Amino acid sequence: MPKLPRFLAPLLIAAGLGAAGLFAFQNLAQRPSAPVVDYVLLDGSKHVSSQWQGKVMLVNFWATSCATCVLEMPDLMATHEKFKQRGFDTLAVAMSYDPPAYVARFAESRKLPFGVAIDNTGEIARQFGEIQLTPTTLLIDKRGQIVKRYVGAPDFPALHALVEKLLAEAS
Repeated sequence: MPKLPRFLAPLLIAAGLGAAGLFAFQNLAQRPSAPVVDYVLLDGSKHVSSQWQGKVMLVNFWATSCATCVLEMPDLMATHEKFKQRGFDTLAVAMSYDPPAYVARFAESRKLPFGVAIDNTGEIARQFGEIQLTPTTLLIDKRGQIVKRYVGAPDFPALHALVEKLLAEAS
C-alpha cells in the first residue's frame, strides 16, 4: 500500500476517510476485518454481518437526500443483479438522519433487489469507521475483510472487475 505523506494522514482521518478511502487493500494481510454489526432490514428481519462469511458483500451507506446516492442506485442494482447468483450480496444502509418513511418509499418505488437497513442510531456507520459522507461503499471479501472503500460513486466497470476477482478467490 502506498505510504501517505505525514501531513495527509491526520486530514484524511479527520475527514472520516482514512487510508482506505484512497486505496484498495491489495495484500490479504493488510485487509482490515469488517465489524460485526446487527441490523434490521425494512421487512423487519434481523441480521448480523457475521452471516456474510463466504460471500462477497457490497455495503453502501446512502441517503435519500443525497443526489449522488440516488443517481448511483441503478448501477448498484445492476451490479447486484449481475453477481447475486455467484455468492455476491448487497446491503444498502440508510443514514441515521434519513426519515424511515422516505427510505421505505424509495426502496419500494425503485424495487431495490437487495436488503435495505436504516441505521437509526448511527451505530452501523460508527462501526464501519465513522462514515459521514454519502455515498460511501465498502467491498468485503469472502473472509469478511474490507478490500476497498469508495467515497463517492464507484467506477462501476473497475468495481465489477474487482468483484470478479474476489468471487474467484477461495473462502
